[in-house]
Amino acid sequence: MKREPTFFEAISCFIVLGIVIGVGFGIYGIPIQPLLLISAAYAAFIAYRVGLGWKAMEEGIIKRLTTAMPAIFIIFTVGIIIGTWIYSGTVPMLIYYGLQIIDPAYFLVTAFIITAVVSVATGTAWGSVATAGVALIGIAMELNVPLGIAAGAIISGGVFGDKLSPLSDTTNLAALVVQVNLYDHIKHMLWTTVPASLVGLIVWFFVGINIDYSTGSTGGRTGLTEELSMIFDWNIFMLLPFIFVLWGAMAKKPVVPMMLLSSVVAVLIGIFSNGFSLVNGITAMADGFSIGMVEAANFNPDNLSESVISLITRGGLFSMTTIVVTIFCGYAFAGIVEASGCLNKILSTFSSSIQSTWQLVGITVLSSLIIVLTAGVASVAIIMVGVLLQDAYTEKGLHHKNLSRSLEDSSTMILPLVPWGVSGIYYMEVLEVSVADYWIWAIPCYLCIVFAMINASTGLGIAKSRSSNEVLDTK
Repeated sequence: MKREPTFFEAISCFIVLGIVIGVGFGIYGIPIQPLLLISAAYAAFIAYRVGLGWKAMEEGIIKRLTTAMPAIFIIFTVGIIIGTWIYSGTVPMLIYYGLQIIDPAYFLVTAFIITAVVSVATGTAWGSVATAGVALIGIAMELNVPLGIAAGAIISGGVFGDKLSPLSDTTNLAALVVQVNLYDHIKHMLWTTVPASLVGLIVWFFVGINIDYSTGSTGGRTGLTEELSMIFDWNIFMLLPFIFVLWGAMAKKPVVPMMLLSSVVAVLIGIFSNGFSLVNGITAMADGFSIGMVEAANFNPDNLSESVISLITRGGLFSMTTIVVTIFCGYAFAGIVEASGCLNKILSTFSSSIQSTWQLVGITVLSSLIIVLTAGVASVAIIMVGVLLQDAYTEKGLHHKNLSRSLEDSSTMILPLVPWGVSGIYYMEVLEVSVADYWIWAIPCYLCIVFAMINASTGLGIAKSRSSNEVLDTK
């Protein structure tokens, strides 16, 4: 018969996870996937001790993977869209004109603002980073902006917009789970998101004006734009795939179908604008764009620099397989830990020791961090911690929007900083910059937690409920 795990058994799963990944990935550079499977094997041992058979563990893994399928669909679609948007000239065109418009000294601030605007409009950090972000990282390469700093600003803008967009899935989920009005939830998040982002903007501004741009001179940028012009025939129609996705998001159309239709439009533009073949367009969907697809009579690939080749030879459905494999390995651990009751044991133990507002917010943050580090996705943390701690917030006379805000501060914002998490792997693959290089520069991502705890300790930005029996408006 299955029994409840002890606190030591439950917490040991996370201790082993931290040690295995910290030593294996952090010190020896072992790929994250086998390390996650080793951690899952230990979690399976604990699950067996508490009376769980393999069938039950397997069902736990399948249950967790089922929740990941929408994200997996989006991941594969993003691979297709990157390949086809380069094929059409959409991404290269954004790079081409971005190099001519953006002042290098203010690139980091500009990158944050651009990605944030796109993310608010679309409701997805992934989409904004895969479109505007890819173009911006290409500009950063040529401007001699350190890619870790550039990626930090780009990802921060994407997450900022995602968090404050009424179209975002995690934003809607947090409001729904804890039963608060969506726009009340968004406005309440300004207390932590805005100051954290302002600190980031100040840091990026001063870092930006002190970067040595000498090796990314105007001549170098001119060389890049000239090389891109050898491959692509610029015209306004190249913006259609980007506009198509923005329109679909604002019209609240399904994300995956709209992105796939945008890819089809991109292939057609690549054929009629650049003279590429249909066969190569379909190939770009699977394998990404390659220089060999250029068939112009006077084109000589030997005239291209390595920086241009590495900039545009990317994308494709198969480029996203590493992310999906990581999800499967990570969810093997998460599914077993959840099915064995270890996760509930830890959360219930933490919640029983709450005495004050700052402790309650602290427990919310800590619990969310544990789940994010375990499951690698924000939605699991939002659902589990949100459901578990609602009554605690009511008992303390606190409005539930304090809970929904804290859930996003410690899950949505932190997720890009987890190297084995879905978002961490995603951003590494799309921008080709490691978490180790960008995490310290993704300033708002971790400062939101700091401001959440400051607010909880001072009472600033903490909303009280009108009564302990308040029925919250979710409309």
